[in-house]
Amino acid sequence: MQSLVDGLCNLSSRDPLTGLVNRRQFEATLDREMDRVARSGESAMLLLIDIDHFKRINDTYGHAAGDQVIRAVGHALQESVRPMDTVARIGGEEFASVLPNCGPAFGQTVTERVRQSIERLAIPVGPGLQVQVTVSIGAAFAPQWVRSSRLLWLERADQQLYRAKSAGRNCVCLEPAPVSEVSQEERGLLFGPTVLQPDLDNDFLPKP
Repeated sequence: MQSLVDGLCNLSSRDPLTGLVNRRQFEATLDREMDRVARSGESAMLLLIDIDHFKRINDTYGHAAGDQVIRAVGHALQESVRPMDTVARIGGEEFASVLPNCGPAFGQTVTERVRQSIERLAIPVGPGLQVQVTVSIGAAFAPQWVRSSRLLWLERADQQLYRAKSAGRNCVCLEPAPVSEVSQEERGLLFGPTVLQPDLDNDFLPKP
């Protein structure tokens, strides 16, 4: 009975095509990580990864080939990060990863390693056929010492992903440093919507 329960739990938290964490489970992971960062002040980085021009693969080689590409990219992502990091498939050709205890220098190294590892793949999609793909990556840091929201963190990473695509794809756009400024939305979460004392923002954050 316990093995059956464990199997059902695994099915509810995993993407059936790649075996990676699914979107619902990943969102729960993000919530836990944001709570940890708010308590500890340690850094954490969120990656959003999109396979470039994925529709062309489906249109040219068929959906079975597209599935092969998704599986290969998911495996390469998992192999490019640490065991403690969470990798998820959150949409058709969209992946995400959250990296605890990740500062700017390490974040730049990891994101570029992810990009290069996928660019080097030769993915079999049929008899004698292989394709190569690239990815665009946007990365953002969780606000430190701030109990923010998952949606705002995802929005920051999505802005960087948009920049990567606008820059020609097959590249990484990373926030320059962990967020220490409090956005207008986060002010509402921290102090309520009627606060009229913006000077409190800097006072709330610990001094370096």
